[in-house]
Amino acid sequence: MPLVAANMALPALTSLNDCADFSKTVAPFWPQLAALPQQIVDNITDLDALKAIYLSTNPLVTGFALSLALAPIFLTLSEINRNYSQVDRMWSLLPTIHVANFTIWAHLSGSPTQLIDNVFAFSCLWSIRLTFNYWRRGGYSIGSEDYRWEVIKSHVHPVIFFLFNVTFISTIQSILLFLIATPAYVLLLSSHVTGQGMTMPDLIFSRVLIALVVVEWFSDQQQWNYQNAKHTYLRTGTMPPNSPYTRGDFDRGFNTHGLWSISRHPNFLAEQAIWVILYQWGCFHTQTIYNWSGLGALSYLMLFQGSTWLTELLTAGKYDEYAVYQEQVGRFFPSVTVLWKGGYTPTTKEAKTKKEN
Repeated sequence: MPLVAANMALPALTSLNDCADFSKTVAPFWPQLAALPQQIVDNITDLDALKAIYLSTNPLVTGFALSLALAPIFLTLSEINRNYSQVDRMWSLLPTIHVANFTIWAHLSGSPTQLIDNVFAFSCLWSIRLTFNYWRRGGYSIGSEDYRWEVIKSHVHPVIFFLFNVTFISTIQSILLFLIATPAYVLLLSSHVTGQGMTMPDLIFSRVLIALVVVEWFSDQQQWNYQNAKHTYLRTGTMPPNSPYTRGDFDRGFNTHGLWSISRHPNFLAEQAIWVILYQWGCFHTQTIYNWSGLGALSYLMLFQGSTWLTELLTAGKYDEYAVYQEQVGRFFPSVTVLWKGGYTPTTKEAKTKKEN
């Protein structure tokens, strides 16, 4: 039964290039999306029937349907609570949930699973790191923080902001978190065609992704250490014991130590690179330079440009020295100059403060 259902859910592909062909791997299955809700409603109490529906439905369609189904839930909760970070709260989980969907489908259908299992394992590590960081910071998200939505809300008409919530905050962001996981579908298809497991290039891709998660962890930890020490200093007026920072570091107001001395957003750089590399993994497997699953990575990059721009606009208005920091340190990528200098060089005022301490 699983293999019969799987044959209905996957396209008939004859080459690796076919695995990246939108007209063969996505377009033929759109009709399943319209029929899926009624099928679920009609068989909601029959677990065997639901399993059969799941296996006979293309897993990409199932994932997209889930992202659409979550949108009205996010919208309703945000309007009731007047908290527009409902998607942000799920940011660290949704991509992994979508990868899990592809993984579960592969196991139940009898498809080769070694490659998709490795993608799922990496995605779990990413989620664990981001979820830990989210709850530790009491609501921080890698995507957009609630205060940013409040800033936007304060500058537009309530009706305009509601439409913005309906379209972008609750719906487009939910779809985006599905799209960045779609290279896993491409990898699932390539495994189905070749029947192969992990190869040496696959090991390299997976290890690079794990290394980028480690970079995120270090950069977030460095920021966490600085902010904790700064708030202790501001609260007590005394330097924290054994602190690696100076009074000038705290008076400046923002972190310029460690990875933050060579990149203004090292965590954002690693985060964007993760989903670009996952997309490139799919390109490598399908022997293509680019394919449709890059839409997720491209959209993610665009989201970070806007989100980071707004963050820096607010930060520059809060801290006088931030403009100098922006001049010397790249937004994401370290410059040759700052690497040659060994990191951010404080202004004369900051250097004097360091000398006094």
